[in-house]
Amino acid sequence: MIQGAGSNVGKSLVVAGLCRAALRRGLSVAPFKPQNMSNNAAVTMDGGEIGRAQALQALACGLAPSVHMNPVLLKPESDQGSQVIVQGKRLATVRARDYAALKPQLMTSVLDSFQRLAAQHDIIVVEGAGSPAEVNLRAGDIANMGFARAADVPVVLVGDIDRGGVIAQMIGTQAVLHPDDATMIKGYLINKFRGDATLFAEGDRLIAARTGWPGFGVLPYFPEAHRLPAEDALDIPARQGTGAFRIAVPVLSRIANFDDLDPLAQEPGVSLTMVRGGEPLPDCDLVILPGSKSTRGDLAYLRAQGWDIDLKAHHRRGGRILGICGGYQMLGRSISDPDGIEGPPGETAGLGYLDIATVMTGDKRLTRVTARHVASGQTIEGYEIHIGRSAGADCDRPFALLHDQPEGACSPDARVQGTYLHGMFAADAFRTAFLRAHGAAPSALAYGAGVETSLDLLADHLETHLDVAGLLALAR
Repeated sequence: MIQGAGSNVGKSLVVAGLCRAALRRGLSVAPFKPQNMSNNAAVTMDGGEIGRAQALQALACGLAPSVHMNPVLLKPESDQGSQVIVQGKRLATVRARDYAALKPQLMTSVLDSFQRLAAQHDIIVVEGAGSPAEVNLRAGDIANMGFARAADVPVVLVGDIDRGGVIAQMIGTQAVLHPDDATMIKGYLINKFRGDATLFAEGDRLIAARTGWPGFGVLPYFPEAHRLPAEDALDIPARQGTGAFRIAVPVLSRIANFDDLDPLAQEPGVSLTMVRGGEPLPDCDLVILPGSKSTRGDLAYLRAQGWDIDLKAHHRRGGRILGICGGYQMLGRSISDPDGIEGPPGETAGLGYLDIATVMTGDKRLTRVTARHVASGQTIEGYEIHIGRSAGADCDRPFALLHDQPEGACSPDARVQGTYLHGMFAADAFRTAFLRAHGAAPSALAYGAGVETSLDLLADHLETHLDVAGLLALAR
């Protein structure tokens, strides 16, 4: 089990790299994360949802994603409440203070999923969540030491030297842990080093001497990390690419499934700007309104930033707009939530660029799909993950056809388009056709092949700088 001395220390990439390294050794390997908190979800073949990081790790293992790889997924809907997904399906929406009461029930599901995977594979590489040093959350823990002890899984602690204070991260973690938890840690590694690693040799010796843990290596910063899907929107650089075709994406407060943007960011003819709160939408060719876990709440957030005014100016200048999922719903005339599924019951006026109205309903659509893009005729491979149904006159001009049924909507002049389809830009032929139709220069980017190459490079990186054989040998 890979645990972190803090959040965002690189656990997900280390696990992905170890998974690919184990696969290349001829082992049957699977990833596992007991509990994840993310609005960047992936849809499994059986219609469940898991964290996007576990879907990437499954790819590193040569496997299709399974709900058992991430049995508990928390999807924040507000600052104080999250939707709880258990083995792929929604269980409830709970406030943070009430979540602890669910944990005994959730541990049963976590151990069930872990045992199912363990029965099928030679080795499971487990990822913790946050840090075991958050001892105020230790009671009933299912994400870190609570799981490690329940499943008797040895732990390796990862520290992030890039943010500074890594010696204190490691020694301090041991100091605050209960002794029984601390005995589960069988070693450590240092991640995100930049520069001459020999300069850290004395620090490495100090950590080993003070903790009694063996070190498994110092891992330099992995330069290809940006080519792999990020789990946190804050990990996405503000600007990517220097191409002539300019795309702007407002970063909503509950932005979801933002890995939709990854293939676009890697297009050589594109420059993509992630616009943070308080910043204006820049001059651009295309604005993409992304998915959201709380559509009405994020529409209010969008207006609070003044982005609705910027969007009106962009549209008046002849700019194009694409809404995906929640962003699609925002582009309509109204969003109604009569039963309070995403928040307080009520109705919110939309931005009014599409003649559609959306009603939130209790049934959640979770499915992988193959569709045909109407304008180009290209095939789209993607997935749907949303609540709400949208209907209106502009649906007569669909974005795509799904089993010969219309999907999405377009304005009469086609400058505003909306769709519920996630993951569509990973399809090279569709992405090329879409960009060409919007005036961007085409390229030969093979996105999926690039992700596979990056995973191999990540495994090479770990093999070069870490004792990978020693890490895998820890497995019980």
